[in-house]
Order: sequence, then structure tokens, then C-alpha cells
Amino acid sequence: MGVTVVVGGFFGDEGKGKITGYLANHDKPDIIARGGVGPNAGHTIYHNGKKFGLSQIPCGFVYPNAKLYLGAGVLVNPDTFLKEVAETGTDGRIFVDNNCTVIMPEHIERDKCANSCKIGTTGTGCGPANEDRVKRIAPLAKDEPKLKGYVADVALEVNKAIKAGKKVILEGSQGMGLSLYQGTYPYVTTKDTTASAFCTDVGIGPKAVDDVIVIFKAYTTRVGEGPFPTEFSEEETKKRGWQEYGTVTGRPRRSGEFDYELAKRAVMINSATQLCITCLDKRFEGCEGAKTFDDLPEDAKAFIKGIEARLEVPVTLISIGPNEEDVVDLR
Repeated sequence: MGVTVVVGGFFGDEGKGKITGYLANHDKPDIIARGGVGPNAGHTIYHNGKKFGLSQIPCGFVYPNAKLYLGAGVLVNPDTFLKEVAETGTDGRIFVDNNCTVIMPEHIERDKCANSCKIGTTGTGCGPANEDRVKRIAPLAKDEPKLKGYVADVALEVNKAIKAGKKVILEGSQGMGLSLYQGTYPYVTTKDTTASAFCTDVGIGPKAVDDVIVIFKAYTTRVGEGPFPTEFSEEETKKRGWQEYGTVTGRPRRSGEFDYELAKRAVMINSATQLCITCLDKRFEGCEGAKTFDDLPEDAKAFIKGIEARLEVPVTLISIGPNEEDVVDLR
């Protein structure tokens, strides 16, 4: 059964949360594990008529029979974590790794420095917390009283499940364009955000991975500063109806044309086996309610076929609306 890794191909905001929720409900995994940085990455998901804005809990929580884990590489803000556990009703099936770094109030305060403002960080304390981890002075989840009852050896639990032939979804955060090493440095987050890094975060080796699904929007968006070769003007963004706001900060997202060069690089670096295109309905009229590829309007179908031809990877999932089931599944 192996592991499916879900990765963002642009600058985050690609709709990974919604797609992970869809995969969770349809593929019925035994485990959904979160990799990535921490609460600086927001995911929006609509479930049972309710909107969830999550920054710690895996979006796969919507499938009630899956155990949920935060890998050792994920930063944890105990207050945010406990708040989201209560909101999602996941108490008893969600655990954080013993060795997760804990974000303290001082980390959030330090994140207000001039350099953070220049880069355009979320101000959630992630950068300073990772800085302290590198210095070997960071507090860990196993020593945090607020997290008592939630800590576990995540790497051990996930690898036991893989060995037993169980199904695992590894949910990454951010997008490759924000990777500390592969992204638009210095306008990046504080660690790597590729499929390889997410495996490291959770504690699994590359041989365990069966599929890597790289997610792209039908156009490109970015929150914060940094290069954006295909960016539209604010006027053009409004004209196209693509005004959006970040889940964590509420800041407006910059928008632009689908970035094929960045997409090619994301496919290469993440060893993509499948692609997902989200927000197709925001780019093409008449996508809503589609159940099959043939139901899509001709211009939308041509766009998808063009992506497959240029990126040389099949598009297997197409999101055509905000709700969980608004997906054309070609797998």
C-alpha cells in the first residue's frame, strides 16, 4: 500500500488541504501524518458545511478512522494545537512526535524583528523556533506539560504501519517555491518544503513512498515578498476575480499566470508521479458540477492536456469547487 506524499508545487496556497481531505475520505488511509514547518502554514477545508482554517492539525482529519500524527520536523504551538484539536474533535487520535520543537511566546516576539518584516513572515514564531533548534536550545514536545497525553514516537508508529501493509498519506505544507534550499531565497521559509523533506520530518525513508502528488493551482499565487515572474497587476487580478487572502495572516495574495518553469522544477525535484490542478473553476467558466473529464468545457480540457504535455506527468485530480467532493478524479 505504501505512502502517498502530497506536496505544493508553487508558493503554498495551492489547495493542499482540500485535496488531502478528499484523498482521506476516498482512499481511507490508516494514518495521515503532517510534515512541513509548523503553524505558519494555513490550510482551508470545508467539511460538513463548516469551514476550517487549520495550521497544525492535518486536513485529513475529516476521515474519522485515521490516526493523525505531526512528525518530529513540525513546529508545535501548544495553544494553537489544542484549540484546533477541540475544533476538529480529534482528541484521542492525534499525536505529536516527542521531538517536535515547541514554539514559545518569546519566539513569536522575536519574529517581529525587522528582517522578518522584510521577508514577509507570518509572525507565528517559526523562524526563531527553528533557529533555536539549530542551536540545540529549543524546548521539545516531550517536556511540554500542555502536550501531555499527545506525544508519541511518530517515526516508529508510521513505520510499523507501513511494514504491516497499511496506507499512509503524508501531508506536506507550504510549496516548493518557499523551500529554504530550492525556493526563492531569501524570500523563503526556514526549512526545506519538498517531498524528501516531508519524509524526513515524519521519519520514513524514500523506499517507502509509492506516489508523490504535486499540487498546482490553475494560476499562481504568492503571499509575502519575493520574486514572481508571472505576476499580474492588482488591476488584472481584480479583473480576473482572483483576489484571495492567506489563511494564517489574512494578507492579500499576489496572483499571476500559471508558472510552467517553476512547475517543471517542482516536478523534477519532488519526483512527481501524479499532478493535481486546483481552482480550475476560477479560471474557466462551466467547470462546476463536472463528474468526468469530458464534462469539463473545451478550453479547460485543453489547459489540462497542455499541462500534461509540458510537464510530462499525468493530471489525475482536478478541483472544480471549494467543497470536499468538488473533484474530478481520474486515477
